[in-house]
Amino acid sequence: MVVVWVLTVVLALVFLASGGMKLWALPYSVRNRDRFGMSPSLWRTIGVLELAGVAGLLVGTAVPVLGAAAGVGLALLMVGAAATRLRVHDPVVQVLGDLVVLALVVAYLVVRL
Repeated sequence: MVVVWVLTVVLALVFLASGGMKLWALPYSVRNRDRFGMSPSLWRTIGVLELAGVAGLLVGTAVPVLGAAAGVGLALLMVGAAATRLRVHDPVVQVLGDLVVLALVVAYLVVRL
C-alpha cells in the first residue's frame, strides 16, 4: 500500500508541474509547444488533461477505479509525449525522460490493480 501512496504523490507532483506550466504558458513550456508544432488550444487541453489526471490519482486513493482510469489516461498522454519528441527528433535523453514517467504510471497501474 505504501508503494501506491509513493507513486501517487510522485506522479501527482510531476503532472501538476507539467499541466500547470502548460496552463500558465510559462516561457519554457511555450517554446516546447512551438517546437512541437502544437496550437495553444491543444497545449492547454493537454495541460487540463494532466491536471484532471492529478485529480483522478488523488481521488483514486478513496475510489480505486478512478485512480486506475486516471492512470490509463496519463499513460496515453505519455505515449503521445514520447511520440511527439521522436517526431521532432529530440535528444534520446528527453525521450527517455518521458518513458521513465510512462514506466512510473504503468507501475502505478500494476500495483493499483
